[in-house]
Amino acid sequence: MTNIPFSRDEIENKLNHVRYRGPDNLGILKKENITLGHVRLAIVDLDERSNQPYSYEHYCITFNGEIYNFLEIKKELEALGYTFTTTSDTEVLIKGYAAWGEKVLSRLNGMFAFAILDSKKNEVFCARDRLGVKPFYYYWKDGNFEICSQLQPMLNDSSELSQEAISIYLDCGYVPSPFSIIKDIYKLQAGKFLVVDLESKTKSIKEYWNLQKVETLDISYEDAKAELHNLLIDAVKIRMLADVPLGTFLSGGIDSALVTAIVAKYSDNKINTFTIGFEDPEYDESKIAEQFAEILGTNHTTTTCAPQQILELLPKLFEVYDEPFADDSALPSLLLNKVTKNYVTVALSGDGGDESFLGYNHFDTVLKYKRLERIPYVLRKGLSMMLPKNNKYKSIFDLKSHYDFIERIFISDQLLNKNKSKSWIDKYYSDYRSLSNNALQQAADLNIKLWLDNDSNVKVDRASMAYSMEIRSPFLDYRIVEYARKLPTEYKLKDGRRKRITKDILKEYIDESVFEQPKRGFSIPVGDWLRNELKQEFQEVVNDDFLRSIDNLDVKACKRIIRQHFNNTADNSAFLWRLFVLGHWMRKFKHRKVF
Repeated sequence: MTNIPFSRDEIENKLNHVRYRGPDNLGILKKENITLGHVRLAIVDLDERSNQPYSYEHYCITFNGEIYNFLEIKKELEALGYTFTTTSDTEVLIKGYAAWGEKVLSRLNGMFAFAILDSKKNEVFCARDRLGVKPFYYYWKDGNFEICSQLQPMLNDSSELSQEAISIYLDCGYVPSPFSIIKDIYKLQAGKFLVVDLESKTKSIKEYWNLQKVETLDISYEDAKAELHNLLIDAVKIRMLADVPLGTFLSGGIDSALVTAIVAKYSDNKINTFTIGFEDPEYDESKIAEQFAEILGTNHTTTTCAPQQILELLPKLFEVYDEPFADDSALPSLLLNKVTKNYVTVALSGDGGDESFLGYNHFDTVLKYKRLERIPYVLRKGLSMMLPKNNKYKSIFDLKSHYDFIERIFISDQLLNKNKSKSWIDKYYSDYRSLSNNALQQAADLNIKLWLDNDSNVKVDRASMAYSMEIRSPFLDYRIVEYARKLPTEYKLKDGRRKRITKDILKEYIDESVFEQPKRGFSIPVGDWLRNELKQEFQEVVNDDFLRSIDNLDVKACKRIIRQHFNNTADNSAFLWRLFVLGHWMRKFKHRKVF
């Protein structure tokens, strides 16, 4: 959607840049000085009557995502006298807005980013789902605006790089909302809505949902487990509604196994499950996934890939992740979606379980640091000064509080000059410090607000939409996120057993001896590739001219880190991969016609 006077051909060309997101229909509608465009991936009500932009009375909508509880909302609207001509959630959403205005947001359970033109009020109402599953970019300058699911269609010859965003990317490995890599283009943050007044050419952004201060439930473990199980069942069941073939992603992990187990139990048909396997056993979980599939009785497909198959996806990575994005698990994610699209269009996944139920290794390290924090800072500082420069504990002893430690899990400034301000964290992501008194929950909250929104959700959205797939994640149901935060932390992590409560639910479907095996993660040997297969390409892309072009980069430190990695004296693959991805992206940006 835009109020900039582009021609129809220009709008169509913009949409064609992301046609993979919606290959089933391209629609353009001009309403006075506003142009709405949409590319559709048809999932619910495949009929052309549900194509977008979709109009009702003086409203017109362009909407990306799914409203999982739309049938429930539809009944409410029918009781108010509304009638329906489609079986889509799009019609329910626009009529829900007509009935309740911004209050419709509190009724929605789904993943969504949408914009509704109200020609009577002469305004545009936009919103993004609570947990940022679906992307929402907007350009804003001097009252002119443009809205899109991806950045590519919004780039033009006058687009300028944001050096602040580049610095943040080098800290995180991604560009977090509300920033984007381009000046004057922003991301609407999760759980917020945006209103554009077309008359005054002003905008306002307000919050309709956020994580709340934790009030721990007084509930027994068994009752909590039963309540959570029922919530998970409902979250899965409402995500099973589709008019296209549906399956699940099944790794060797707890979360995807639990989602698949519930789908298998409540599906009328034998379900399809999909796993990516690796030739290197260090990274391969496919054998565990195959055990799960046999127990749950699914039609299982394992695709074992060689390193070359992953490397061949690098051009695709730079095409569809249209901001620098350095999570290397995006590559196998692309391959998984490419394979799965041959069988189904919708897949349920286990994404989000680790954040809410303390599944990551770093939750253990937070507990260890809390014990270290008992030593007065002056003593820790003294210990830090006594340790040699290359000691891995030196910088940890030097941290003033566990907040610094938690932030270090997600943010690193090793590539940047030390005078860099991190005011963006304090401004946009500091709430985690005050929502709970428990360090584990504080770490989980930052995990949800910073990493889940800007890394995990971005990875899944771009990798799936690249192949016109839709991924639905029951653990990202806001009710489950809210409920998990109210549980005592020992229900989630006790005696080193992470995800305790979800594991105990899974025991009702799969024997514990099968799933209590080491988790390898969705990782690839990027460190070895940079020393071998990608070494020449890395040296061509990350050259001196590139390093000097980044305002805040510590070039001397970068060269040292690069040397250490190629000399095999340290594994600096995370930092080198960030530079490699950024170098490729900046090359594309300079020749932006390839976007």
